[in-house]
Amino acid sequence: MNRVKVAMIGVGNISGIYLKNITTRFTEMKIVGLCDLVREKAEKAAAEYGIGKIYTDMYEAFDDPAVDLILNITRPFQHYEVTKQALLHGKHVYSEKPLGASIEEGRELVALAAERKLMVGGAPDTFLGAGIQTCKKLIDDGFIGRPVGASGFMMSHGPESWHPDPEFFYKYGGGPMMDMGPYYITAMTYLLGRVETVSATTSRSFQQRTMTCKEHYGEKIDVDVSTFLSGTMRFESGAVGTLTTTFDVWRSTLPCIELYGEKGTLFVPDPNTFDGPVKLYRPEDGEVRELPLLFGNREHGRGLGLLEMARAIRDGHDDFITSSRRTFHTLDVLTAFDRSSLAGRAIEMEKR
Repeated sequence: MNRVKVAMIGVGNISGIYLKNITTRFTEMKIVGLCDLVREKAEKAAAEYGIGKIYTDMYEAFDDPAVDLILNITRPFQHYEVTKQALLHGKHVYSEKPLGASIEEGRELVALAAERKLMVGGAPDTFLGAGIQTCKKLIDDGFIGRPVGASGFMMSHGPESWHPDPEFFYKYGGGPMMDMGPYYITAMTYLLGRVETVSATTSRSFQQRTMTCKEHYGEKIDVDVSTFLSGTMRFESGAVGTLTTTFDVWRSTLPCIELYGEKGTLFVPDPNTFDGPVKLYRPEDGEVRELPLLFGNREHGRGLGLLEMARAIRDGHDDFITSSRRTFHTLDVLTAFDRSSLAGRAIEMEKR
């Protein structure tokens, strides 16, 4: 079997699970080389996972004839430039979320990929895990009847207490919607279909944040992005959904995602995970029941979306579930919250 050859650009916090899964589970792919601005990170990962090549810079990877697919796991504000340059050099690209830091960046990348007859795909792929796949089957099998609504909450007080270098979360391309929203929007659109319009209000609750992680303890971050975003989405199906994401809340007991149907309520697991629990309430039961997960991929499945893309490259088609058709729509919805708040009106999603 011919394996799809992958070069990884960026060897940060999330790289370990990608490297582990590609080198031990997803045998249809092979990591041929690594690149990071901090060469020591690439050297350490190469030694740990038995990877033979370290690129001096990303352009060396883009020019490597052995590479079929670039795995872009740089910081969010860097996704656009890395993906763009990879496409210009003739490589397919799978990017960590989000596709870009703005709708304009995403639109340009999709157009460039089409022009060059290349594929762009991207994270998140947690919706391919057992938890959300089980929810999808329950909906399709009519357990809650016709979906009429949904709600989602991502409530936290930000990453500055635990992330070793958290400043980028509060700069262009960051914020709770761009960081965690992709998991929620991807799960909701996978379960309920395309979003038609978004109407939202956003704010920046604190102009500065104080880092308490050990690497930057006591240092200040100037906040450049919205950190409290709340709005309403109308789905093409007619269902109405709400979503709130924030880095400004110390504690909350609100659920991750709930789906409301004419026959019951479905409690969806944390969309940043691959497993459960999945719970269901139907009035004839009189209680909330936890249901068994119906599929595999219950934990640590990072890279499943990359695997889907690699198979599409191998088989010569662009019909894969984590393609830019999904990631662009997700970016459209994510950025619509701020765009709606700024414009003071509902924003209509692009039809692609």
